[in-house]
Amino acid sequence: MFLDDLMRELHVQLQHAGHTCLKILFKMFKQLEKTPRTVLACERSHLDHEKARLGTHVEQHFFNHKVSLLVPGCDRLPAELDSALNSMRSFLLVRNLPLSQLLDKEFLEKAVYKGSTYGLSYQTRIDEDNCFALLPNGKLVLSVDKDTYETLGLEGKPSQYQRRPAGRYVVSVDLKDRTMSPGGKGHQRVLKALTEHNPLSCDLLLSQHLPGDESPALQSLLSNHKLSEHRPRVSTHVMTSLPCPTLVTSDLQGEQQSCDPQSFLEWLGAVDAGVTFEDESGGYLSTYECPQPQTVVDSAVRCSVTGLLLPEDIYHLLDILRRSVLEPKLAPWLALTVHGFQDSPVSWGTAEHGFLSGGENFYTLVLFQNLDYWICMATGSHDACPP
Repeated sequence: MFLDDLMRELHVQLQHAGHTCLKILFKMFKQLEKTPRTVLACERSHLDHEKARLGTHVEQHFFNHKVSLLVPGCDRLPAELDSALNSMRSFLLVRNLPLSQLLDKEFLEKAVYKGSTYGLSYQTRIDEDNCFALLPNGKLVLSVDKDTYETLGLEGKPSQYQRRPAGRYVVSVDLKDRTMSPGGKGHQRVLKALTEHNPLSCDLLLSQHLPGDESPALQSLLSNHKLSEHRPRVSTHVMTSLPCPTLVTSDLQGEQQSCDPQSFLEWLGAVDAGVTFEDESGGYLSTYECPQPQTVVDSAVRCSVTGLLLPEDIYHLLDILRRSVLEPKLAPWLALTVHGFQDSPVSWGTAEHGFLSGGENFYTLVLFQNLDYWICMATGSHDACPP
């Protein structure tokens, strides 16, 4: 309200005065109105509650780049948890893959129709380059610049995060639609666009989840292309005398004797970045302190996994965390943060994702020993609200 009143007063004064300083102030406040917003959505529930939405949040966050786990109160991860973190499935990096290959009959039958296949263009910038994603529901999403869009001749819509006139467009093709079956009208139209109108190609990250013990067929399907298989990278650090914020499961807003979610996430980010809370140089390196109230744990383990990480693997990890948090020697809670790719065309589900200044899209799960949990989902200004 204060800003609105001040804007109106400035407008009146400008009408009568027109002084240069007032004009500058007016422009400054107009820009202030456009300050990028970020979204932090938090929920509290119990793992066994019939209306708990944790599974939905995990399953709908398709493209995960990094998982960070903090387990206070131990100097070594439980064996089952350590094994799960070190056995996340491998993924492929296919170099210079024509997008038309994704419409090949055999690829559709063995990858798109048969199991959840995840594909994401590698080292492309969502605010500058053409970016592509193959979603596990069979949708192919193309986020392209205006010139590419016009040469493709496919139906799309302007990006909602571009200034007018639109310089970027989003095309979504449902590869599981019956018109997209090989030989169908839709299939022929898209295939022609990707082979004749504009033969797009990219380096593509690919991974597949199949039910049961069946092995993915991606490597054999793309054997004619230059590809390499990669394992997720795992890094583990043991910390000692770590000050931790006090968390009370029933106090999500931090109104009583608990740290509020925003302050907790700031602290958690500092821990993940390796920020020290004891600056022996007199405060010149860092003045950040752990939020109050706090407790100091003798030891804690911080582990991170990076790669193309599937929601199915993260969901499996949650099952193991459920058992691990019950161990009496651990602290009353543990925290798992899952970071999405900054330049993915989507964040949660099919919601369009942009970059602006950071491209952040992540969620943090705080799991308590009584199996209550908090989940905090964060996005930047070029994103829809988390589900």
